[in-house]
Amino acid sequence: MLHVTYEAVNDLPPGRPVHVDEDRGRVAIRFDEDAPLRDVVRDFNIEIDRMVRSARWFQLWDDEIVSSNSPRHPLRIEFILEKKEHQGVVFEERKGDLKAFVDPDIDVTRFAAVMNKLTAQHLSGGRWFQLYGGEIHDVSPGSMSKV
Repeated sequence: MLHVTYEAVNDLPPGRPVHVDEDRGRVAIRFDEDAPLRDVVRDFNIEIDRMVRSARWFQLWDDEIVSSNSPRHPLRIEFILEKKEHQGVVFEERKGDLKAFVDPDIDVTRFAAVMNKLTAQHLSGGRWFQLYGGEIHDVSPGSMSKV
């Protein structure tokens, strides 16, 4: 099963507002709770882009599997500081593209909390999966599929 978690912490090294730790079926994202949200979002975009381009992440769109190497719609995730609704973060997804609009008025702790809830809801749709060590991880319970 795939788990993605977010946490606002106060123990990251200075100058490093985001730390992403990816492993088999798990991604743990830590944000510096004292950093400005704009710095967290900027560095998170860099880290999430690196993770997606690792060729371990995929989106199932209709009957097509989309990756960072897909020619017409390469997989991309982008966080944008722009208020869309009062929820704090709003996802807009298209084939090969997930945009997250982050309300610039929330703090980093709220950002992490909202992302935990929103990401769990989003992953429950069954469109996203991770290929790690020859195993496919998604949100379905039970054993992984071997590739």
